[in-house]
Amino acid sequence: MLHAAAPRQALLLSALLCHLAAGYENLPRAVNITWSSINFKTILQWQPKPSDYFYTVEIHGQRSDVKRKCILTSETECDVTDVLRNVKETYTAHILSVKPAEMDNFEEPPFAVSEKFTPYSQTVIGKPEIKDYSQKGSKLNVVFKDPFTPYLFPNGSFQSIQDIFQHDLEYKLYYWKDQSSGKKDVTTRSRNFEVSVDSGKNYCFYVQGIIPSRTENRNGQESTVLCTSVGRSISDEYGTEVFIILAVIGVAVITLAIVLPVVLCKRKKAKKTRAVREKELLNGV
Repeated sequence: MLHAAAPRQALLLSALLCHLAAGYENLPRAVNITWSSINFKTILQWQPKPSDYFYTVEIHGQRSDVKRKCILTSETECDVTDVLRNVKETYTAHILSVKPAEMDNFEEPPFAVSEKFTPYSQTVIGKPEIKDYSQKGSKLNVVFKDPFTPYLFPNGSFQSIQDIFQHDLEYKLYYWKDQSSGKKDVTTRSRNFEVSVDSGKNYCFYVQGIIPSRTENRNGQESTVLCTSVGRSISDEYGTEVFIILAVIGVAVITLAIVLPVVLCKRKKAKKTRAVREKELLNGV
């Protein structure tokens, strides 16, 4: 009887596996998988939106164990920042299409594989923050701050991109005379710039992080453009339109000042003339 039961058990197991495999075959695979990363905050995105199934993300590193994120999610994006802490390692993402009841089955669910991603060489450098700036005489001084990453030091403070890139990171200051298109630039690895400018002229500028060793994504995001206001005139601030408006108003005021007394004088004379005529008519009667 034992020998007869063994084939039946094997047959049942085979039928169960075939059933599970058939269920998986009908599940769509993820497509259009993209990595979006700024200052090492990394979001994985894909399509399509699931209907009667879910996604689970597996992150595979070249030298690290597989880590699962966003298990049984119905979303089409997943924040994988915390499993990419070794920023110089290269990763791929496997996006599994699964049904909850089948997660622990032996059959491997269908999955799609992303392109390779190395945070150190592919994350975008975010906008530096301008902390202070001044223009005194022929010197323009700009002080800025590094963007922070999501990663922490042991004491709980956030690491900046400078803490991670160190000497691989440079900053450029682009500056130009206000209302001019000719840009100049200087490079530094510190957090401040001092450049020579024309005294009494206003300048605009922005700061941008750069990784010269990269072949792609070398230039980071640009900071907000700011302008100095040394000796800034109304024309610099608002343009020549304001002078046209002021000139029109001035002409109108002068014209009114000249015309109004004349009109009033004529009205006064006309009134006096009417009064004289009315008196003469009365005397004639």
